[in-house]
Amino acid sequence: MNRRSTELTRGPAPGRLSPCVCSTLRMVSRAVTQLYDDVLRPSGLRVTQYSILATIARLGEANLRQLEDTLAIDQTTLTRSLNLLERGGITERVPHPDGRIKAMRLTSRGRRALEVARPLWAQAQGKVLRELGMKPWADAKRRLAHLLDVAVTGRRAGRRRRRTQQRSGLRRTGR
Repeated sequence: MNRRSTELTRGPAPGRLSPCVCSTLRMVSRAVTQLYDDVLRPSGLRVTQYSILATIARLGEANLRQLEDTLAIDQTTLTRSLNLLERGGITERVPHPDGRIKAMRLTSRGRRALEVARPLWAQAQGKVLRELGMKPWADAKRRLAHLLDVAVTGRRAGRRRRRTQQRSGLRRTGR
């Protein structure tokens, strides 16, 4: 493991951070993701895959909508990740009465992969929390939860607005 790639920057680096909320969050997210990926590497999983598997394991089985909502991930990215996990024999499709619904569960290979990855994930989590501190993390988590709520609510409102505009546009053109 490359020690340098898993080091967290000591102290604030205001010169490195963008005034743009989105750019800063993406930069931090990429750096933290790389740290977790480095630690998880022996398991063969990336942290994005670990998150999906842990969610499916917690739910027993999950359909795309449940995973999208729980992980706040778009359908295209989720579908691509699930297809890779399915091809690797880590997840499998579950028959659903409504054939349009794609539900997944872990295979025995997936459960074993998750068992191997859990202590590695805990190691990465511990490293980040030791560097950050529990109290600052609790504060950051509370603030990030609010930001997530603002973003999700805003995105849903935008989709509703666009659908309403599309419908009214169709009515005006007589379609």
